[in-house]
Amino acid sequence: MPLTAGIVGLPNVGKSTLFNAITKSQVEAANYPFATIQPNVGVVEVPDPRIERLSELFHPKKTIYTTFEFTDIAGLVKGASKGEGLGNQFLSNIRLTDCICHVVRCFDDADITHVEGSVDPLRDIEIINLELMMADLATIENRIAKIERKAKTNKDKDALAELALMERMRTALAEGKPARSVEMSEDEQELIKAFSLLTLKPMIYIANMSEEDIIAPEDNAYYQIVKQHAQTENNQTIAICAKIEEELSELDKEEKNAFLQELGIAESGLDQVIKAAYHVLDLCTFLTAGEDECRAWTFKKGMKAPQCAGVIHTDFEKSFIRAECYSFADIDALEHEHAIKEAGKLRLEGKDYIVQDGDVLHFRFHV
Repeated sequence: MPLTAGIVGLPNVGKSTLFNAITKSQVEAANYPFATIQPNVGVVEVPDPRIERLSELFHPKKTIYTTFEFTDIAGLVKGASKGEGLGNQFLSNIRLTDCICHVVRCFDDADITHVEGSVDPLRDIEIINLELMMADLATIENRIAKIERKAKTNKDKDALAELALMERMRTALAEGKPARSVEMSEDEQELIKAFSLLTLKPMIYIANMSEEDIIAPEDNAYYQIVKQHAQTENNQTIAICAKIEEELSELDKEEKNAFLQELGIAESGLDQVIKAAYHVLDLCTFLTAGEDECRAWTFKKGMKAPQCAGVIHTDFEKSFIRAECYSFADIDALEHEHAIKEAGKLRLEGKDYIVQDGDVLHFRFHV
């Protein structure tokens, strides 16, 4: 299952240029609002040097990276949740994503119009966040209307508990607070999942700046505004230049690294976005290796061995016996599985083992 992120922002902030870059696709990036009329979905491989190293050691028939799926939707405007612009039809396209990447314009360019007439990152952020909250408020109010009578008339225990949660959600959203700000029990967290609230998702702010400013993003006043706002929400901010990302997407790996080094940039915007998404979603990677295939798999931090087996196939979780396990660091140093065994680094782990990032696993299960 690929990690999924929805890309949102006002028109002409660089969303489609960024999407072109990270997916190497030809999404229209015209200089007018609503150029993106249908949601665009692109899947990219997640770069992982550990998989490259395993492939060097095992010479597999196939090498498979884990993936990251981006959904780019039309630029939102004031009133989108009520049908303004192209309306909230596009908000539904990101309800099932894992997180939201909010692209904010942090550059001046007289040739690229701004839908609000001027560059103002904080105002732009507030417009988008308000539309997301209004869309969630409509969802919550619709649910309250359906369960309120049952809860109050029949005194149904489950309905009363749900109604209490929904009313807390409604209060927060009406006060301009995102759903993620509401404290919830584990049961309530499980309950609210079914409604795919937009403001419950982690938000990553992407400050899109000029080619000149990306060399020293901290000096960009617009970036500082975005960063400070993100910190108040406990969200992350990533500085990118969408134009440079698009240029990088046309280069091979060696050319890309040389270009980044020439610019004095440590890593591409795509790599930064992926790292940020893994961090905010508490995700890790385990690995499988052999002559047939070397592969990376995404899992949630804290998952036990049977659950990780289920990431590969649901039947593996049901019939799990044990996992043969060693760390990537050990195979990287010792280079052969027989050397891993001789060094006592191969472990047999049972159902209660909590899988760690970088574990190389071989699952045993009942046939």
